[in-house]
Amino acid sequence: MPQSFSNTLIHIVFSTKHRQNFIDDDIEEQLFGYIGSTCNELQCKTIRVGGYRNHVHILCRLYRPLSQSDLVKEIKVSSSKWMKEQGEKYENFYWQDGFAVFSVNQIGSENLVRYIENQKVHHQKQTFKDEYRSHLKSNNLEWNEKYCWD
Repeated sequence: MPQSFSNTLIHIVFSTKHRQNFIDDDIEEQLFGYIGSTCNELQCKTIRVGGYRNHVHILCRLYRPLSQSDLVKEIKVSSSKWMKEQGEKYENFYWQDGFAVFSVNQIGSENLVRYIENQKVHHQKQTFKDEYRSHLKSNNLEWNEKYCWD
């Protein structure tokens, strides 16, 4: 077969350092757009970016030659720099060190898109930490609370 194909959807989740509420109404839409543009520039087609005050969710198609870690690193580095350029109230902005990446079934991706779009409503009932634990648990991952949060 002369060509190689890949259609790998991934769901990326990470928070601000110490879950500080930097992602306010003034910057949210621009930040999510910036992150989506970064993914697209790396040939990882963005499907949806969203989140809430202290974290983001990214649903994108992983470009075959790019590793998950390299993608997340580039997103974090570029968006952190961009945030710090947006004014004094964002000058101490940082992302947490870790992240989670989950594989997504093509068939269930529309449910995830709606989930990401409804983060503000979702987080009226659940904290980010509980949400993160829920994702880890539903994906059969084991974690140590001591190392999960920075």
